[in-house]
Amino acid sequence: MNFFKTIIILIIFALSLQNSYADNHDQKNIVDKAKEISKAAADAQAKALENIKDEVGDEEVPLNDPFAGNAAASSSGTISFDDSSDEEKKLSLNNFKLVGIISGKFESYVSLADSSGKVITIQLNEELEEGLKFVDLRLTEAIFEKEGGKYVVIDFKNRVKEVDEY
Repeated sequence: MNFFKTIIILIIFALSLQNSYADNHDQKNIVDKAKEISKAAADAQAKALENIKDEVGDEEVPLNDPFAGNAAASSSGTISFDDSSDEEKKLSLNNFKLVGIISGKFESYVSLADSSGKVITIQLNEELEEGLKFVDLRLTEAIFEKEGGKYVVIDFKNRVKEVDEY
């Protein structure tokens, strides 16, 4: 049994010596190559940045936001004090689009957006306008009750229909 133990120990010792004489890479050479590559990359980036600056030059920046569309041009300097007709038009359900439904165990909400992008969130049993009350919702539509006992249903495809029952 001792004979086998000594043979195994000698084999392990021989293998460990072989591993210690394995090919060692010169670490200094690798570090030098990495420094050269990073320097070349930095030079290339600096050269590309100079080319971009030469192509662009000193352009003037526009005073208005080019992504705003005609919103800046359509605003006027006059102030209208008679907003009652505009307010009635804004609160009509035909001027809104259904953009979100949140239904919970205890509370439910719908979000409606007007043409300007303003979002109004209404809780269940809350009025959008006088005589138009949010009473129920389904997976893809919100149901409002009008004063006359009729219902108005709006869905995500912006279809508004008036029904007697829902």
